Amino acid sequence: MKLVDERGKLFGKLNIIDLLVILLLIVAVALIGWKVTRKDGASNASRTILTYTVEVEGVDQEVYEGIKAYVPGESGIGDQLMANGEMVDAYVTNVTAAPHEGGLTMTDVNGTTMTFPVEGDDTLDLTFTIQANVVNSVTNEVGTQEVRIGKSHIVKTVHFELNNGTITTCETEPWAEG
Repeated sequence: MKLVDERGKLFGKLNIIDLLVILLLIVAVALIGWKVTRKDGASNASRTILTYTVEVEGVDQEVYEGIKAYVPGESGIGDQLMANGEMVDAYVTNVTAAPHEGGLTMTDVNGTTMTFPVEGDDTLDLTFTIQANVVNSVTNEVGTQEVRIGKSHIVKTVHFELNNGTITTCETEPWAEG
């Protein structure tokens, strides 16, 4: 028995062109399936763990007491961040408070700066530690926000949201599968 007969068919049943089309379709379906099943459309080798801190000034004591109930959270990891109504692969792992040292700052005619304390300001400055898994370590996007030192940042979780935060530190480490 010949591999290709007189009519150009393999094993007398399948045309060579038909076989090539079928093979191309199988390869295309396999590539699409592989791309779809990978998490976040990227390999874990390109993922990075990003740990950064955000300072939010002038927060009421009652708000801080409410936030402490959710950090580190029921899971022990932290309160999960969200953006645009969807959960983000990032967690508030710690929150600390310090008295807010605000006041009225003035400069006299000689250029000397003086700060006068304001009575009755019992607000706090909160520092949040956030750990996030980012896909692109160049843009460092957590949800819809880029993480850069000095950039303003919204700390938004399922349980609380604070605006006007400022990123004060940012460290990266390679993703560890596990």
